[in-house]
Amino acid sequence: MATLAEVAKTAGVSLATASRVLSGSGYRVRVELRQRVLAAARSLNYVPNAHAQALVRARTHVVGVVTHDVSDPYFAEIVRGVQRVASGAGRLTIICNTYRDPDREVEYVRLLHAQRVEAIILAGSGRDDRRYGRKMFAAVEAYLAAGGRLVVISRHHLPGDAVLPDNFGGARALAHHLADLGHRRLAVISGPPQLTTTRDRLEGFRQGLRERGVDLPSEAVLPGDFSRDSGVAAAEELLRRGLPVTAVFALNDQMAVGALSAFRLAGLRVPQDISLAGFDDMAIARDVTPALTSVRVPMEEMGVRAMEMALKAPGDELRVLFLPAVVVARESTGPPREV
Repeated sequence: MATLAEVAKTAGVSLATASRVLSGSGYRVRVELRQRVLAAARSLNYVPNAHAQALVRARTHVVGVVTHDVSDPYFAEIVRGVQRVASGAGRLTIICNTYRDPDREVEYVRLLHAQRVEAIILAGSGRDDRRYGRKMFAAVEAYLAAGGRLVVISRHHLPGDAVLPDNFGGARALAHHLADLGHRRLAVISGPPQLTTTRDRLEGFRQGLRERGVDLPSEAVLPGDFSRDSGVAAAEELLRRGLPVTAVFALNDQMAVGALSAFRLAGLRVPQDISLAGFDDMAIARDVTPALTSVRVPMEEMGVRAMEMALKAPGDELRVLFLPAVVVARESTGPPREV
């Protein structure tokens, strides 16, 4: 049997638009697009899911938020923004922690679908993982076909409205900041390699360094998992290898704080001996000594905008909102000693 995604592709419309036409949801769709969807459905012998159509008329005033870990300050701020809007709109939010387990993330989407929630907000990073992608796409397709709404935060390979922080541009700007201070030998503490956030920040940093004529060799990229302890371990590994670097960029603030602790225990002064920068600009970035240079991501605003999108009836096209990420220079970065 043809799938809803195949109908949407044949008609040249978004999955959400095809769903609205074929599910009987009542959302207004332009006559021309409606005709294209119906023609594609006929040509493919598409058979709508009767159970899904019934669900369209039985939604709740509940929004599900699927996040990696609400105890992580990054996601806590996003959830704060979501709940601020939800409370004013008379909506209940269900917070689901996946702890970065992709199978659990897919299962939460299915469970929220079964609970007939009005909308789902995916607040964690997307994944470059084909197995996960197939399972998640199928779960989302079924949910959208039942009249639900999906909003994603960060880059995902899914057919939903999106709020996108400029991870690439923020990391690129930080590379310019460090290179302009005179740094030519740099290292990166990376994040989980399958996450789109990791890839966007790492590639943005590489691009910024290239634009300043600086190379980032592969051996200068150390693994991390976005936790403080992985920042400690990466900094210790950097010191063990004896890599002659003058600045370190951790892909989030928690890892940067861990690296700061490791450098201090090793007797290194920041920034006199080595400069250090993070990403996200969490509250702790201002409180550590020295205060941490970071890239500010508007985390609470991302939650606010995602919830506002979730509450509005979608249009014919998917909505994408880009939010800037800007460098906040503090005391943890300075010129290298030889300058």
